[in-house]
Amino acid sequence: MGDLMEKLGSESAVGLESSMKEELSMEIDPPYKENLATAEDWRKALNKVVPAVVVLRTTACRAFDTESAGASYATGFVVDKQRGIILTNRHVVKPGPVVAEAMFVNREEIPVYPIYRDPVHDFGFFRYDPGAIQFLSYEEIPLAPEAASVGLEIRVVGNDSGEKVSILSGTLARLDRDAPHYKKDGYNDFNTFYMQAASGTKGGSSGSPVIDWQGRAVALNAGSKSSSASAFFLPLEQVVRALKFLQKGKDSYSDKWEAVTIPRGTLQVTFLHKGFDETRRLGLRSETEQLVRHASPLGETGMLVVDSVVPDGPAHNLLEPGDVLVCMNGEVTTQFLKMETLLDGSVDQKIELQIERGGAPLTVELVVQDLHSITPDYFLEVSGAVIQPLSYQQARNFRFHCGLVYVTEPGYMLFRAGVPRHAIIKKFAGEEISRLEDLISVLSKLSRGARVPLEYISYMDRHRRKSVLVTIDRHEWYAPPQKYIRDDSSGLWTAKPALPPDSPLLYSRANYVKQGLANNSVTSDAGEASLMEHMHQDINQELTNGVTSMETSYEQVTEGSRSRDESDVEPKKRRVEQDSSTDGIAIADYSLPEPREEKLEDSRNLENAVLRDYQGAVPAAANASVAEHVIESSLVMFEVHVPPSCMLDGVHSQHFFGTGVIVYHSQNMGLVAVDKNTVAVSVSDVMLSFAAFPIEIPGEVNSDIQQGKLLSSVLIEPLTCLCRWFFFILFIIMLLLAYDPSALGAGTSLVRAAELLPEPALRRGDSVYLVGLSRSLQATSRKSVVTNPCAALNIGSADCPRYRATNMEVIELDTDFGSTFTGVLTDELGRVQAIWGSFSTQLKYGCNSSEDHQFVRGIPIYTISQVVDKIMSGENGPPLLINGVKRPMPLLRILEVELYPTLLSKARSFGLSNKWIQALVKKDPIRRQVLRVKGCLAGSKAENLLEQGDMILAINKEPITCFRDIEDACQVLDQNDDNDGRLNMTIFRQGCEIEILVGTDVRDGNGTSRVINWCGCIVQDPHPAVRALGFLPEEGHGVYVARWCHGSPVHRYGLYALQWIVEVNGRPTPDLDAFVNVTKELEDGEFVRVKAVHLNGKPRVLTLKQDLHYWPTWELRFDPDTAMWQRKTIKALDYSVE
Repeated sequence: MGDLMEKLGSESAVGLESSMKEELSMEIDPPYKENLATAEDWRKALNKVVPAVVVLRTTACRAFDTESAGASYATGFVVDKQRGIILTNRHVVKPGPVVAEAMFVNREEIPVYPIYRDPVHDFGFFRYDPGAIQFLSYEEIPLAPEAASVGLEIRVVGNDSGEKVSILSGTLARLDRDAPHYKKDGYNDFNTFYMQAASGTKGGSSGSPVIDWQGRAVALNAGSKSSSASAFFLPLEQVVRALKFLQKGKDSYSDKWEAVTIPRGTLQVTFLHKGFDETRRLGLRSETEQLVRHASPLGETGMLVVDSVVPDGPAHNLLEPGDVLVCMNGEVTTQFLKMETLLDGSVDQKIELQIERGGAPLTVELVVQDLHSITPDYFLEVSGAVIQPLSYQQARNFRFHCGLVYVTEPGYMLFRAGVPRHAIIKKFAGEEISRLEDLISVLSKLSRGARVPLEYISYMDRHRRKSVLVTIDRHEWYAPPQKYIRDDSSGLWTAKPALPPDSPLLYSRANYVKQGLANNSVTSDAGEASLMEHMHQDINQELTNGVTSMETSYEQVTEGSRSRDESDVEPKKRRVEQDSSTDGIAIADYSLPEPREEKLEDSRNLENAVLRDYQGAVPAAANASVAEHVIESSLVMFEVHVPPSCMLDGVHSQHFFGTGVIVYHSQNMGLVAVDKNTVAVSVSDVMLSFAAFPIEIPGEVNSDIQQGKLLSSVLIEPLTCLCRWFFFILFIIMLLLAYDPSALGAGTSLVRAAELLPEPALRRGDSVYLVGLSRSLQATSRKSVVTNPCAALNIGSADCPRYRATNMEVIELDTDFGSTFTGVLTDELGRVQAIWGSFSTQLKYGCNSSEDHQFVRGIPIYTISQVVDKIMSGENGPPLLINGVKRPMPLLRILEVELYPTLLSKARSFGLSNKWIQALVKKDPIRRQVLRVKGCLAGSKAENLLEQGDMILAINKEPITCFRDIEDACQVLDQNDDNDGRLNMTIFRQGCEIEILVGTDVRDGNGTSRVINWCGCIVQDPHPAVRALGFLPEEGHGVYVARWCHGSPVHRYGLYALQWIVEVNGRPTPDLDAFVNVTKELEDGEFVRVKAVHLNGKPRVLTLKQDLHYWPTWELRFDPDTAMWQRKTIKALDYSVE
């Protein structure tokens, strides 16, 4: 028999559980019993059963223990109508936070709340209000575990494959099947038999009743074999016991449910039922087998054998795999039910086990542990991560002891450091971590932006600790850390602040910046020093809680966290060549430093000493060109991380690398230019590594030396997003970021700005030097020849609209270093003529398959040169705080039209006259082209004026042949105050020359600066990549859904990304302000009617239920006064998250 796949039978909508391969015995040994039921009997039974079966729509709001966040469908059935109790599977009730509704057969829908989920076996209970069912007559389904027998004809009634009512027939074939094994790192049942039948259940049928012809439930459907029609059913003996405990003292339903404790005992041992033939091979003596057969029920075929023992559990070092269980407390025990009955009745008591190990009889005495004590009922949520005590389920899977600090979901902060899912945290900020409370205690002492070491182990490599550096979120990407605690009375997980009110982590850096600006009214570079000194003292204070240490290697762990914020399209991540190990950041040594008491002069003396040592230790690179020597001190390596909660503007990855170049450097400010594909959005954390001076500086200079070596890079944080010049449509596909030169300390003298050479423009056949940085910050160069200095880019739209370079010409070379190597193009003297930047596109294969692809080209430097000149000249514009000084940022006038070149030979075929062809050739004899309109950005001033296919012949009577001509014409408008911002264009349309005035738009270059999270969807104003599609809804444009979160209301009800919300409850939402005004009036649990319009223009109306308990409404906004992203709660419950 080949390998077959087993799976949990629930949850057809989203996130089906993965399966594990296992070879299963399908034969039927016992004989069938005669079935006397008639078709009429089954009809009567089903008429009674079907009304009591419900469709469960469940949403796991957070990843927890063995379950991930997500939405799904399953089945349940009423087992106590008077008290309002529904039985279903454990993996449906979920071990963590869950929101669920039950829909009866007449389409009445009511909320249900979890009241119990068994720690081991696959069953759980929801409660509901029976009085809420007004239009349906139904009866509870009785439980009859004793009726199950081989050969019994059965029906499985439930929600199979998304069908609201499905009835599948079958025959019980086995009652003693091993519990199915679903996942190696997820939920698995054990220490119980399962039943097996060929009923063919599939997704959505979990929790279905398995009934006989009398309408009694004889088993609970749990899973199935994906490659065959076999289904697996859970026996009901333990279910009946648990239900009786829930029913005690509860005669009817009441609004206030009192939590009930159901005694459950464990030895933290997994047993398997092995046949007597196998136990003999394990060394079982003949006299013992004879004793067992005589004392066991007729037909017993085997005994219980130890399969695994959890470390540090009650049986650790006392029981071993292969031990054969003979007696418990003097009674022969060969069945799981008898063993568990004894354990459940002996919690916190000693029991005696008689076993045989290799033929030798042994007697051991063990204390039965409370199973609920090793089943976690709380977790910590910090920076999107879910961290909890290791449960018995996962301890058994991973062979760790219970209670360790376990990473269920790494979120942003831990994922950024390279901590994978399922990691066990052993040490944090120099302190040993054995309990979750230890982690919270250490976290409460840290400040925003602190960088501290973390050690962890994983079950895949359990014998080696891995060390990484964790950077505490500097911006308020996420709410402050929260501790969620399960409340079985309400069925909810209540949140409370995890940190004390005086924790430095709760103090917003934006408030400090505002205070510093108020106390130091600086308006120019001259007044900057005092404020900077105060800010560095604040950063120094952070370091007393953190650690400074040397990185020897770094690599981002490739196992990405489950994206909580995904659109309908899941593009592949950008792949980056890396030179180091897969263990994350390796730390040579680390410990918490003592509070600093040395004087500032001592620190500066140390910096100078390190500088002298470094200057004497840097050898000249062999055979390096003059250009490489000159430009190396101006190169900077970028590492960019995008928080999942803020993946705006269609950004397709969370992690980017690239090389930038310093274009301005003084005592007060430094500017670095880099391609737009490297820093895709401003909502990101950026780390700079300077090639000029190798020392790690987390926010300030600290020249610690460890093991006689200096770090090979400089990491500067924070970075102020200075200008963020990344216009998506026209001309500029580079951006500028600012850094604080004083943070380099002594190294600032080694860093210098590159000399820019915008003119003359490169020509075909010119020799250039391609210079860049490797991942180890080694300068690399080669001499190349320009093959095409004016190649027009043509990048198509991605499935999920995102930034793409348009309206620009790039430089092509004969040779380069591959598609991931970026840097600069210089002349022989090291003067920068172009940025060698990366571009992203999406290659499509067929209708449904696509793949992200990256390539590199040269970007002329003249645009950056112009922007830097404007910044330095103080051109009027909106102010932005840079290194404590507010500086005016220049505005840029652009024509929001996407263009493409057409050869004049083809333009002639469209009817363009010889007169214009000669004029265009005379203007530009090399390109011999004319620009045509591909489309206008929706909402731009050029919309409805220019049409697709228009040829732009001239502006102000001057012929236009390339994109730069249009850019220059826009800049001329800014220099002339008596114009109205319109270009006088001559265009060729459908055989006619037309004179037309076309409006231009002014942009500040800041990009998206505000985002709303409502019901788990990330809402923003339509970004340029969306507007470039040429369509906005007529209903006032609306707000754009950029992403959605797993386990959120929008996930549950299907309000996914790539659409506009134009109305909420009939009220228009043309912009974010209107959207906030409407949604903040909505209450928790209120159903909301939403009108949305998809990118394809198709409108739809849907309803969703607002959940402020787990998904409060919040806003993230960039504040130019503090240069910080600030989080603000718009609507939340008092006891919910921020």
